[in-house]
Amino acid sequence: MALAIRRATPADAALLSALAEQTFVEAFGHLYPPEDLEAFLRESYDVDRQRVILETPGYAVWLLEDDGVAVGHAAAGPCGLPNPAVRPEDGELKRLYVLAKYQNAGWGARLFQAAMDWLQADGPRTIWIGVWSQNPGAQRFYARHGFEKVGEHTFPVGRVVDLEFTLRREKATTPA
Repeated sequence: MALAIRRATPADAALLSALAEQTFVEAFGHLYPPEDLEAFLRESYDVDRQRVILETPGYAVWLLEDDGVAVGHAAAGPCGLPNPAVRPEDGELKRLYVLAKYQNAGWGARLFQAAMDWLQADGPRTIWIGVWSQNPGAQRFYARHGFEKVGEHTFPVGRVVDLEFTLRREKATTPA
């Protein structure tokens, strides 16, 4: 495997759309009725929506590629989580997904670090993450990197409404 991480561009919108759908379905698709999952994927990972994200200043996406084939991605930008403590200057890790075949080899951590480095490029700031309440592996990963649970919010996928934990790492915290 010749794995590499690169910053995505607007030309990657279709690729990102397909990868985001594939990774979400692999990780969570079994949790939702098919019609709810399909509606969520159409809305959340639409090619035009991905292009807008990739063209919007203040947002960034990284792709993990194996010989040019996208196998993971991370997305970051301004915090949009529903928490009263969020400040306009705060950042958010919006997505971090790696296909199962590529997990447990450190590549998720490298994608995470690329996003964190970018979020902190203009100086330290508070970073937020929303993580599914039933994903203890992700919760442990983020805890190792200095994130603490500070609240809860909901994440709808069609008629199913998941409970998410709101995690935060203060700008003064040094990651592990």
